[in-house]
Amino acid sequence: MRSNSSALSLRRWWRSARFAWSGIAHAYRTQANFRIEVGAGVLAVTLALLLHAPLAPILLACALVLSLELVNTALEAVVDLASPDLHPLAKAAKDGAAGAVLVASLGALLVGLVVLGPPLLHLLS
Repeated sequence: MRSNSSALSLRRWWRSARFAWSGIAHAYRTQANFRIEVGAGVLAVTLALLLHAPLAPILLACALVLSLELVNTALEAVVDLASPDLHPLAKAAKDGAAGAVLVASLGALLVGLVVLGPPLLHLLS
C-alpha cells in the first residue's frame, strides 16, 4: 500500500509543479518587470561564473527578487478581481507588494556589488 501512496504523492507533486510553472510562465509573458529581472539575474549569474565569484549569494538574491515579483503579480490579480474600481485599500495592497519587490531588488543590487565588485575591479585594473 505504501508504494501506491508514494506514487499518488509523486503525481500530486508533479501536478502542483505544473501549476507553479504555469504561474511563472504567465508572469514571464505578461510582466515586463519580471522579464527584466530574469535578464538581470542571468547577467549576474553569468558574471559570477566568469569571475569565479561566489554563486550562492547571487542565486539567493535572484530567487528572492523573482519570488517577490511572482507574489506581487498574484496579489495584483487578486486585488483587480476583488476590487475592479479604484480603492485606497487596493492601492495600498498593490503599492506594498511593489515596495517589497523594490526592497528586494535594492538588496540584490547591493549583494551584486559586494560579491561581483571586487573581482570585476581586479579584472579591470
